[in-house]
Amino acid sequence: MATTVRRAVLTLPGAQLGEPNPLPALRPRDETHQLDERAREGMPRDMARQIGYEPLETLLPVRVLDGYGRERSTVELDSIVIENDRLRATVLPGLGGRVHSLLHKPTGRELLYTNPVFQPADFALNGAWFSGGIEWNIGATGHTALSCAPVHAALVPAPDGGEMVRLWEWERLRDLPFQVDLWLPDDSDFLYVGVRIRNPHEKTAPVYWWSNIAVEEGEGTRVVAPADEAWHFGYDHALRRVPVPAWDGADRTYPLRGEYPADYFYEVPDGARRWIASLDESGRGLVQTSTDTLRGRKLFLWGAGRGGRRWQQWLTEPGTSGYAEIQAGLARTQLEHVPLDSGAEFAWLEAYGPLSAAGPVVHGADWQAARAEVASRLEQALPRAAVDEAYAAWRPYADAEPGERLATGSGWGALEVLRTGMKLPGTPFPEVTLTQEQRPWLELLRTGLLPEPRKVTPPGPTLVAPHWRDMLETASADPLTEYHLGVAQWHAGDRAQAVRSWERGLQLAPSRWPLLRCLAVADRLSGNPGRAADRYAEAFDDFCEERREGAQWTAASAALGREVIETLLAEHRPEEARAVWDRLRPPVRDRGRFRLVEAQLLLAEGNPAAARALFDTGFEVADLREGEETLNDVWTRLTDDPLPDRYDYRMRPGPG
Repeated sequence: MATTVRRAVLTLPGAQLGEPNPLPALRPRDETHQLDERAREGMPRDMARQIGYEPLETLLPVRVLDGYGRERSTVELDSIVIENDRLRATVLPGLGGRVHSLLHKPTGRELLYTNPVFQPADFALNGAWFSGGIEWNIGATGHTALSCAPVHAALVPAPDGGEMVRLWEWERLRDLPFQVDLWLPDDSDFLYVGVRIRNPHEKTAPVYWWSNIAVEEGEGTRVVAPADEAWHFGYDHALRRVPVPAWDGADRTYPLRGEYPADYFYEVPDGARRWIASLDESGRGLVQTSTDTLRGRKLFLWGAGRGGRRWQQWLTEPGTSGYAEIQAGLARTQLEHVPLDSGAEFAWLEAYGPLSAAGPVVHGADWQAARAEVASRLEQALPRAAVDEAYAAWRPYADAEPGERLATGSGWGALEVLRTGMKLPGTPFPEVTLTQEQRPWLELLRTGLLPEPRKVTPPGPTLVAPHWRDMLETASADPLTEYHLGVAQWHAGDRAQAVRSWERGLQLAPSRWPLLRCLAVADRLSGNPGRAADRYAEAFDDFCEERREGAQWTAASAALGREVIETLLAEHRPEEARAVWDRLRPPVRDRGRFRLVEAQLLLAEGNPAAARALFDTGFEVADLREGEETLNDVWTRLTDDPLPDRYDYRMRPGPG
């Protein structure tokens, strides 16, 4: 059959994403992947330099997604199906363009781990993320802020004369447009993926990219890559150079032969072909390869310990197979960001397909023989020269204008194109994609004034790039403008000026709580926790007077209430924290996260028995953060009993 592209609907049990958190993310959320300074000793110079190159200081202008729960109902997800007589790829344009499934039709084998549910969890840079498939990670260290966001999709001409699917969006953490072109040549066993990231700005930009491929794990699953060494990261803020395959008494190329979650970033020699494969005991599975620009390869494993197993169940549902991830990126490790010059671009081609190798060789004791066997079978199935030729054939089509639209992403790219007048061949961001979220900023662009909202509502998102900050500085100094200006100044690192802007806005603000909350964060980070607690308490008082009904207000109540209580408890003010708790409404107090907050509050009040009763009754913290150890910390304050399995999400060794 000739390659076809069609729309479809994927029906799954799933949880709703909920409302975005309306509080601006003034602090970075990813502390799990930070390195101790001494960890950089002995690293290659380029690697150490890129690890220290422009890490995120805030998540702005992106909003945190933490309003999801654990209750599932039937959800219908728009999908795009690309199919020839060998492969069927199912793509989810409403969820970051993820490839949900890659089915090898002649054998009926699913090459990926496909999650049978849609269950958001707190793994993305901005919160909501879900496991499975192939995800396109751009932005900064971690899972992309586009994990659960729509991207644009359309048909464009493919190099072989057929059609390919183009996904594209404006990545807001780094203000960069990117595209992902997917096509299946007729009779091909490999899905081709052309990726391009462009820097249309006048200064160098830090770039991050990793393609993450979820694959089923089993006792006989082995990951093979062309490397004899790897950089190991075990969630203890250190990178270690370790041998491959065996290290610390076990063969670490088998995902289930470790107890705790870990990353292995393979040191692929210069000049070697870039590839990674996950193969079962018979030697069959999936291989990914690319042109040389995509240099890094990685294995992520959950391990066989209690914490890793619990996370696996949490991200899908009990009774399903576990998974590992094989990954490919622009740098050696995911702790690095790569400079992209003004006006330049990164572009490469990836290929995904089935591989069948001799099982006894792949799983034999000789690692060099296993590598050679997989490399030979890959060369037979898809020669390295063919990948380079496919990349060269794709490049002239990267600028092709999209035809039939298949999905619509955000309007943020359209706003930037209107501001700059930039031309981005192949990835149009038309004005028709603007929504209510962009309207205030469009008015600021056209009139120099930020409009006041028509009704009482939590503030909308803030744009923080230098050009928008400049516009805010010259706009009328009304309270809402001062609020947004302070957020933009904070993001730029000018914290003193941000505080002055928020304090000016506070003088005339009809709605004081957003400004007070920002000032409280500033106090907390500047070493003034007592004043931070005072301002948080005042902010919550003002919020309760203004609070209305509706999802936006519930999201604001949950976000602000949690920050206020945690700050008051840190300052040993449990009576005030209890007063805040009592004013939270049932839809907030009933959440699992607030069952945990209540347990902390009860402990602070000297009532460990009541706190233990909450754990015994049971609760689920839907937005438990990757690497978060709060459950274990609270439990060990309550009892010397072992931490129950249902609360064990530990990703590293420790007490308890």
